[in-house]
Amino acid sequence: MAGRSKEKVSVDILTLFPSMFEAVLGSSLLGRAQEAGVVAIKVHDLRRWSDDKRHAKVDDRPFGGGAGMVIRPEPLYRAMKDLGALKKGASKPWVVFLSPQGATLDQKLAVSLSQKKRLVLVCGHYEGIDERVMEWVDQEVSIGDYVLTGGEIPAMVLTDAVVRLVPGVVGDPESIEKDSFSTGILDCPHFTRPSLWRGRAVPEILLSGNHARIAQWRQEEAVKQTKAKRPELLKTRRSTREKI
Repeated sequence: MAGRSKEKVSVDILTLFPSMFEAVLGSSLLGRAQEAGVVAIKVHDLRRWSDDKRHAKVDDRPFGGGAGMVIRPEPLYRAMKDLGALKKGASKPWVVFLSPQGATLDQKLAVSLSQKKRLVLVCGHYEGIDERVMEWVDQEVSIGDYVLTGGEIPAMVLTDAVVRLVPGVVGDPESIEKDSFSTGILDCPHFTRPSLWRGRAVPEILLSGNHARIAQWRQEEAVKQTKAKRPELLKTRRSTREKI
């Protein structure tokens, strides 16, 4: 991310349940990043754009029958238009629809999304959204092969994963560079004070002050952790190297 502009990154979230986001977005790194002006996160109630003035309804029964309800196209269209998502060119935000049919969120995808200046996250609910609105969606993202009641929790997960990668959010950039998955494998074990706790000692190498040996130990332990917990990552890593 070297050389990247320090301009504010913005995330707009379209949802039927804005109150779900209050605690998550206002706490920890996400809250501090907004206070520092590094990131702007806004949650929008989709019902604001409803053409049903009495009940602010935004869903309806699906054509062809079947269970569940579908979010109607007009409220979504109006909302995305107001957020600039119908534009073309550099000023257009990157629109992400949280859907179990999307690409699975991983660290590589989080890094890619963190490069976007503006994100608009659309939270599906019920049976999803009217397919005709997908014309203005740039990308579908899933957090796993299972179905949740809506896209709100996936949107929180994605926002957290992406925002922490924005320069200036995490105090020590090195901690991001050495995160699990950032190097293709898991992170190494970590220890803190006291050096002896309930009869369990911190590995002596970490107390030696020899930074070269410590770095080597951490790399070896990271490989051990990966082999024990996620061996498929090592296979993927070897396969990638062979192709290169």
